[in-house]
Amino acid sequence: MSEEKKKPVTPRPAATVLMLRDGPNGMEVFMVKRHHKIDFATGALVFPGGSADPGDGSDTVRRRADGADGLSAEALRFRTACVREAFEETGLLLCRRADKPEVLEADECAALQHYRAKLEANELDFGEFLEAENLIACLDRLAHFAHWITPAGMPKRFDTHFYVARTPARQLAKHDGSENVDSVWITPAEACAAADRGEYTVIFPTRVNIEKLDRMGKDVATAMANIDKDQVVTVLPQVTPIEGGRIMKIPAEAGYGFSEVAIKGVPGTQGNVQVIERDGQQFGLAAPLQD
Repeated sequence: MSEEKKKPVTPRPAATVLMLRDGPNGMEVFMVKRHHKIDFATGALVFPGGSADPGDGSDTVRRRADGADGLSAEALRFRTACVREAFEETGLLLCRRADKPEVLEADECAALQHYRAKLEANELDFGEFLEAENLIACLDRLAHFAHWITPAGMPKRFDTHFYVARTPARQLAKHDGSENVDSVWITPAEACAAADRGEYTVIFPTRVNIEKLDRMGKDVATAMANIDKDQVVTVLPQVTPIEGGRIMKIPAEAGYGFSEVAIKGVPGTQGNVQVIERDGQQFGLAAPLQD
C-alpha cells in the first residue's frame, strides 16, 4: 500500500445539535431519519447536524449573535453551524428579532421557512440570512455536550462538536424531506429500546451519546444544568489489532461508561457491514474502516 493511501483523511468540521423538550414521559430529543441516498449514516436515526460552513464564522454572524463575545473563531463556527443546521433540517430556529429579547414565536418562525432550502443550497450564508431578516442568533442557548473525531482509518472523517439546546416553546419541528425522510420526538430510553427492537438503525456514536444524554437527567432543566457542569473530553477512537480482531478504545474520562469495544468485520471492504460489539449487543459503524 502506498504512503498516499496510508495518509489519514483530514476530518471535516461538523456540528450536531440535540434539540430537547419536556414530554409526557420525560425529556425528549428530536431525531431525524437519514435518506437512503445520503452517503453518511444512510437510513439511520440521527441528531440533526452537518458540516460547518465557512460563513458560519463570519464577522456578520459575530455581530449578530448573543453569546459570541469571547468565543474563538472555531467555537463561533461550530455553534452557528448548530443553529443553521437545526433550522435547515428541523425548521426550529434559535434566533430572536434584533428589537426583541424573546426567541421567535411559531408564526414568526413559520414565515421564515422558505429560507431553509436556500441555506441548504448555499444560495446565501447564515450571516446574510440574519442581516436580511434583522435576526440575532441565540448561541448562548447552546450547551457543549460532546466532541468526537472519526478514527483515522475511516474513508470519511468528521471533527464533530455536539451541542444541546432547549427547543423554543411554541416552534414546531419538521424534517426537511430531502436529506431526512422522517423524524420523531423520543425519550433517550425509548430511542435505545426501539433500536434494540430493530425499529431504528442507530450508529454507535449516536447510540452512546443518547445513553449519555439519558444519564444527564429526566427533564430538560436538570439535563441542561448537568451538561453545563460536565467537562467535554475529546473522543478520537483508537483502533488496535488484537488476536482474532480489533478493539476500539476511547478515553474513560469522556463519561460514556466504557473505554474499549470490539470491532467485527473486514477492514476496508465497502460492501461489508462492520459492527461494534459491546456487552453482547452490536452496533453499526457509519462506514468501514480501512486497513
